[in-house]
Formats: sequence, structure tokens, C-alpha cells
Amino acid sequence: MRSSILTLCLAGATVLAGCSRDAAPPAGTAPAPEGTPTVQTSAHFDQHSYAESGKVRIKDLALELAVDFDKKQLGGSATYTLEWLDPQATQLILDTRDLTIEKVVGEREDGKWVDLAYDLAGAQPTLGSKLTIEAPERSQRIRVTYHTAPEASGLQWLTPAMTEGGEQPFMFSQSQQIHARSWVPLQDTPQVRFTYTAHVTSPEDVMVLMSADNDPQAERDGDYSFKMPQPIPSYLLAIAAGDLVFEPIGERSGVWAEPAMVEKAAEEFADTEKMIDVTEQLYGPYRWERYDMLVLPPSFPYGGMENPRLSFITPTVIVGDKSLVSLIAHELAHSWSGNLVTFATANHGWLNEGVTSYVEARIVEALYGKERADMETVIARNALRETIGDMSDAAQSLAIRPGVQPAVDAEGSEVAYDKGAWFLSFLEQRFGRTEFDAFLREYFDHFAFQGIDSKTFIEYAEENLLAKYPGKVTVAELEQWLYEPGIPESAPEITSPRLDAVDTARKAWLDGGDLPATSVTDAWTTQEWVHFVEGLPETLSTEQLAALDKAYAFTGTANGEVAQRWYPLAVRSGYDEANEAIAAFLKRVGRRKLIMPTYDALVATPEGLALAEQVMAEARPGYHPITTASVDAVIAKAKGDDTVAKPAD
Repeated sequence: MRSSILTLCLAGATVLAGCSRDAAPPAGTAPAPEGTPTVQTSAHFDQHSYAESGKVRIKDLALELAVDFDKKQLGGSATYTLEWLDPQATQLILDTRDLTIEKVVGEREDGKWVDLAYDLAGAQPTLGSKLTIEAPERSQRIRVTYHTAPEASGLQWLTPAMTEGGEQPFMFSQSQQIHARSWVPLQDTPQVRFTYTAHVTSPEDVMVLMSADNDPQAERDGDYSFKMPQPIPSYLLAIAAGDLVFEPIGERSGVWAEPAMVEKAAEEFADTEKMIDVTEQLYGPYRWERYDMLVLPPSFPYGGMENPRLSFITPTVIVGDKSLVSLIAHELAHSWSGNLVTFATANHGWLNEGVTSYVEARIVEALYGKERADMETVIARNALRETIGDMSDAAQSLAIRPGVQPAVDAEGSEVAYDKGAWFLSFLEQRFGRTEFDAFLREYFDHFAFQGIDSKTFIEYAEENLLAKYPGKVTVAELEQWLYEPGIPESAPEITSPRLDAVDTARKAWLDGGDLPATSVTDAWTTQEWVHFVEGLPETLSTEQLAALDKAYAFTGTANGEVAQRWYPLAVRSGYDEANEAIAAFLKRVGRRKLIMPTYDALVATPEGLALAEQVMAEARPGYHPITTASVDAVIAKAKGDDTVAKPAD
């Protein structure tokens, strides 16, 4: 999951939210499930799941669900086709969070369904409740009837007033990292991949979509069926329902959105089909048939989510000039890195996000030129350099050495994304682009529809890169990139003349000169404006901020990337003239990456804390549960309230 090259993300050695650089909060300080080993020695232990997937695995999931907007509830059943791996196993253990289990049945060999005993354990703050189903006859199919809670962490229910059109309610899911368990009882771990079908009913005037074979010509009738024939991990299970219409982009791509947004989105994302073609030329065929995008309301907590066949996209990247469509490149790239080849556990998140960020940059370069790609890469690496030194050694590492206890108290950072992409750029530089492209293409083919860990990657690279091209990279260098803190001295550097020109213009003004002329800045892209604001001092005088505002109208900007950086500066500098616009921005947008820096700045002073609390009280109904938890935690920490739990991934 990712918003764009310009945003922040989570560390590779932590629990990631997914592909968005505005990544979800970490999993928190939860202990491993009772009875699990204390040291991760292989990819076969996921500390964030109760499932014992080495004993029995879900191979196929069949959902029967009803969408109830009045109750804010999904209700129905989940039927699992199982593969029993351990001949002694007679239990199916599933992950759940805040689900009401109504009935559990198993299918006997004669086809008759019979009740099965089950136990729903008490809730653990991060992991939720373990559902243990007794299956003495090792049923090949088991069905759980259940319904969700209104506060399900993986679902957001919006009233009509919170949508673009204002006439119909809206619901969408966010399963990554471990939120699928809040709307379907599952083996909620990337180590288990399953195909699925779904039959979903809803009010007749609501269109329902899933991460499956959505039909662009589907009739809106309240009765929908879906099929996902490619096996996916649970975090890629997705659903949405609302006033949605379709606009095609190419033969196998298009946009779903509310009617008022769909044409703007289709125009902004018009290069999507070209992106698919470019990536196929580089890394092999697109294996998911269609690539459609769903533009969600502004309350979506991330920039994007790579749900196969239907990426979820924030409307905050639709700025009219395609300057933020690297987000689309990132979500599409996940169709190879993440959706096709998946991390075995979130402790190896760079395999999803670092590889994807590298592929994203290659797509951007191919379509928009090296200059654009270099600007975005420089911005990302500058952010990494600025923050990495403040992290623990474990958080600075891409992965955890085999046999080492994984850190459970995860930190959020850009390490998985940008250090991971930098690592692949290092390999490209050493081996050559042609040779490295061939390796990466073979890697995607070799591990297609599998979950792997960092050790597996190293072993594959040793055999297919190091041994094939001896003397270019050592195993020690690979391990330094993956397991050691910091940025290795071997990291290749790039420069951006356009960003250098921005630096010169900014410095000239700060040294007492004139602001850059509009004849110059009118040609600046979002990337240049972001770099300009990011390079300003921690605080400025109110006179300086007023001069900037008069020249460039930062306050009230429609560009969230600029707002994310301008408003914290305004708060730190006591520029109260921006407060009204700040409040409006925080109430309108629920995307964590864009709003959390401003909340962080606000709570640093008593006056700001009061404004943050006031704004949050008004914004709360429109925020996603993940965003709400994040803002509540920041406010509580500022007030010295330790009773508010860290948000769960």
C-alpha cells in the first residue's frame, strides 16, 4: 500500500500496513499468541496470527454476506474448503476480532452438515480473539455463521453526508495488515493463500465491489456474485459498497468512483494501461486479468491499497496534473511484488514494499522520464536520511536475522520502502540494469503465488545473481543491506538538477533575497514544491510565512502533499492565520499520512492541543477507525493519558 513517493511508511522489521507509504500504525506491543515459540527460526511462524497453518490450511473461501447500513454490519457465513496437513490435527484455529459467532458446522463424508463445538477466547488487544473449532472427523468443509460489530476495525461505514454525492451511504474495508479478521473469521496470515467466491446482498441502489472479478457492466440490483480464481492472502480480501459507477481507461483497466468523481479520476489516471504494458515488458505478464481502481472518499486512511483487480485509491492524489500518479504505479507494481510474491510475515515487509517501490520508480521513469523519477527518489531518500538515525537499530534494518527474536513493539518508518528500493538500486548498479531486470523477472516467475522470507531471497540471489556474475557483490554486502542498521556506504547516489535549483532559490530568499518569481515557480511540479517547503527551517517568522502565503497561496492549498508540510510549519511558527484552513483540512481529509504531521505539531502546545481536540471532536464521525485510533493516541500522549492504547495494525 502506498500513497506516493513523497510519503512516509513503516519499517521493514516491523509490522507494515501494506503498500501505502502513509502506512498503518504498527501492531503494538502484543505478546505472541500463547503456546507459540519465542524465537522465529523460519517463515513458518507468524507472531500476529493464532492460526496453526502448518496443521490445516484454508484452500478456498465461500462467503455469503448481507450489507446492513442501518446496523453497520456485515452478516452471513464463511465456508472453508480445507487441506489437512497434519494427520493428527483435529482443530481449525481462526483469527477473529469483535465478531459474533452464531453457529459452526462441518460437512461429513456423506454430505450432511453437523454442528461442531467451538470456543471463542477472550480478546487480546492486538490479535483479537482466537476461534478454536473442534473437527474430530477432519471435515473437508467447515462453515461459520457470524456477524461483524459496528466498530469493526477493518470496515468504515459512512453516512450519505460523508460522501461526495451526499445521497447514499458508503462502506469499505481495509484488511491490511491484520484487519481482515474483523469482518471474516480467517487464518489471517500471509502464509495462507486461498481462492474465494462471494455472494453479497445489499440495498438495491448500492453497487458492491470486491477484490475479485468485478464486471464493469454489472447491473446495480442489490445482488452480486464474485470469484477470485487466483489464491490471495487474507490482507488482500476487500469489499466496498456505495454509489459507484465505472469509467473505462483501457481494455483491461478502468475507474470506479462516485459519479461526481469518476471522470476526473479517469482523466488523472489515463496512463494506467500504459503502466501495465511497461511493467509487463520489464517483469512478465500481468496475471490478474483486470486492473481497476476504486476511488474512495477522503476518509480512506491511506494513499492506496493494492487489493488485486481493484486497487483502493485516495482522492487526494487527483490534483489535475498527474504529478501524484506514482501512487498508481506503486499499487500496480504490487501485482508483481506483494500480491504475486508475498512476504511470509510482516517482519519481511521490504519484500513487498521495497521491491514495489523499486518497480514503481522504473514505471515512472519509463513513462515520465528519468528526471521525474530522480526527483521522487531524491525526496524519498532525503526523508529516509533525516529520520533513520532516530530509530532503533532493529527498525533501521530491512529484516531480522534468522533465529533472532523479532521486535514486537514496532516503529513506523520509511525503511521498508526506501531502504528496500535503494537496496535493489544497488543491485541494479552492480550487476547492470539488463542483467538485474532479467533476475527480477525470473524471481517473480519462480516464487509466483508464494510467500517467502528474506533468507529465501538471499539464497535465490546467491544462486541466480552472485554465482552467475561472480565478483560483483558479496554475501556480506547482501546481509549488510538486510540485517544491519543505517545506510551502507555502498549505497548508490543520484542527484536532481531541478531540485538543486529549488535549493538555490530557497537559499537566496532565506539569505535576504527575493522569493522565487512566479515566472519560475509556475513551472514547478508537486515534487519541486514539496522539496521547497521541506527545506525551510523548522520555524519561520509570521512575516516570512505571510510573504510565502501571499506569493504562493499555500494556506488553503488543494494539494495534500503541500498541505501536509505547510500546516505543521505554520503551527510550529505560530502562524494563526492558517488555523481556519488547518481545521477545515483536518476535518475534510482522513488520510493518516497527510494529517498526522499537523496533529503532531498541534499537540506540542496547550493552545494547539485545544485546537486539535476541538477539530477531532468534529472530524471523528468521518474518520476511519484506524485514523481515529492514531489521532486519539497522539492527543492522549500529549495529555499524559496512558490509558489510550496504541492503534493496532
